[in-house]
Amino acid sequence: MNTNLTQLFTVARKPTRRIIGLMSGTSLDGLDVALCRFTGHGPATQVQVEQFATVPYSEAVRGEIRRLFAQPTVELQHLTLVHAWLGTLHADMVLACLQQWHIQPAEVDAIASHGQTMFHAPRHQHGLPDWPNATLQLGDGDHLAVRTGILTLSDFRQKHVAAGGQGAPLAVYGDYLIFSQPGEDRLLLNLGGIANFTYLAATLDATQVFSTDTGPGNTLLDAFVRELYPGTQYDENGTLAAQGQVNQSLLAALLAHPFFAATIPKTTGPELFNPAYVQAAQRTSGTQSLSPTDLLATLTAFSAAGVARAVRQAFGPERPFTIYASGGGMHNPTLMAALRRELPHCRFSTTAALGIAPDAKEAVLFAILANETLVGEARPIGHGPQAVPAVSLGKISFPG
Repeated sequence: MNTNLTQLFTVARKPTRRIIGLMSGTSLDGLDVALCRFTGHGPATQVQVEQFATVPYSEAVRGEIRRLFAQPTVELQHLTLVHAWLGTLHADMVLACLQQWHIQPAEVDAIASHGQTMFHAPRHQHGLPDWPNATLQLGDGDHLAVRTGILTLSDFRQKHVAAGGQGAPLAVYGDYLIFSQPGEDRLLLNLGGIANFTYLAATLDATQVFSTDTGPGNTLLDAFVRELYPGTQYDENGTLAAQGQVNQSLLAALLAHPFFAATIPKTTGPELFNPAYVQAAQRTSGTQSLSPTDLLATLTAFSAAGVARAVRQAFGPERPFTIYASGGGMHNPTLMAALRRELPHCRFSTTAALGIAPDAKEAVLFAILANETLVGEARPIGHGPQAVPAVSLGKISFPG
């Protein structure tokens, strides 16, 4: 048998597996690296996070990515080069983490790499009826595998699209397997660049489970902080927004987009919710002269309102939930306070209460997807228009 296939077969038969999950989100703050130990698969999955780190991106790295990120037109040569460059960069970051943790690459069974989303184009967003849903993540898995010497799974979103999905959000697969709890309806809320939540039914009924984007999380806040306060990457602790006042006219204009009334589940990205979108809403509402802090306060309220509208749209106005938050927005007290005001009937916690550090959650979820592809079985989740495809996700790259 081919030695690569022998290695794959060996990993699949192991009683425990060590898988590194990698996540680089739309905030571009860095690469999340989670070393996970797995036993079992499917509903019997047990995962222990052995190590976690966020390796920060330099401003030069962010600059190269932003030349492509959510841009309507790009230089084809730069796109091609960044695909290989990011794969190698992420590989070097993984190797540096392993060295710091005193772990040899041979002690790791697989890498699960989300890559860097460059453009997300579901049909409802691009509006071209003759063209399919599509999404693009860069950071070549072959480069990761060869550079690290570790079997690598990557490009997870493509199979979801190929099987009829929109490519996002994918959190529902891992959320269902490791966070479901009998007797408690749960919402797993991720406040990344784009906010999304997964609904987990207290009955453990997989047909009731779904995941949906809700609108912007941090992407607009971060973009305007960088523009208005040069040298600052984000509104730390929501301090700037807390000094401003929400402008209701601008908020109403921001919430007027058809996305917020579209049927759940739905997906979106910075291709829609970007500074140009905000500037158009300011022109519509006559609020171009807002102070920086008032604008940030309004954008914070916009993110919270998007989450709350999706929750109410899906479940009615006052259904109580425990909401377990993760993602960068979880560290923003101003945003979290706005969410509590919007959803007073809900109790807020973080995924730390469920055994997974909230900053590590997204990286862990991709490690779970890789574990399922290696040893599990594709399983349907949801039903009807809320169903997610029963597919194994991730392309496999051998190190040799």
